[in-house]
Amino acid sequence: MDKKVALITGASSGIGLAIALVFAEHGYAVLAAGRDKKRTQEIGTQKQNIRTWIGDLSTSEACSALIDTCVQDFGGLDVLVNNAGIYSSADAEDTSDETWLQTMAINLNAPFYLSRAAIPHLRRTKGVILNIASDWGLVGGKKAAAYCASKGGLVLLTKAMSRDHAGEGIRVNAICPGDVETPMLSDEGTVRGVDPATALREANEASPTGRVTSPDEVAALALFLASDAAKQITGAAIPIDGGNTA
Repeated sequence: MDKKVALITGASSGIGLAIALVFAEHGYAVLAAGRDKKRTQEIGTQKQNIRTWIGDLSTSEACSALIDTCVQDFGGLDVLVNNAGIYSSADAEDTSDETWLQTMAINLNAPFYLSRAAIPHLRRTKGVILNIASDWGLVGGKKAAAYCASKGGLVLLTKAMSRDHAGEGIRVNAICPGDVETPMLSDEGTVRGVDPATALREANEASPTGRVTSPDEVAALALFLASDAAKQITGAAIPIDGGNTA
């Protein structure tokens, strides 16, 4: 491998897209994975060193196939960014079996399956796993029972894997954003019956800093945590939420 290789899931928009672009800008060979065919294909046209993979990651077989594809096409793997995620607005009583299982499949199962398949390759490169969790994986949120449970599980999975593999040179960290200006924020507003502009204004007003986080700010933190400057950081769950959980 001439270049370091980064695999980013949920890369078709928002945080995942920002991470894919900033890693490519800093010399990584990037495999950007997404479910939306049109948007994911468009990523590959933005930077020469980005290739794309389109598919669903809700099964262990699909996750293993994605890791195999990455290693075969690029010759190895240095950074795995588990970013793909979904959100549903419901308390426990109103959360259906289907919503619960789908949320766990994408937000928690897929990062586990991908990490499990990636660890043998990351062991060789002394690589990095970055899990994009949420500040609602650190504290509870209203009407987000399945989402909070999945992201809280992802934070503890991060910490457990970090302890298991630190001695092998693999670092595992979680980034825990608060509200970020992404399509997910707009979708959450739609569920509440407000337009995207209103949803963004309300989120800005609720932040101690007076604004939500940008995808580029999350991407910059991801790039730092993947770098040699962060070699002694593992097992961390780092909020990037404007002080919301302070």
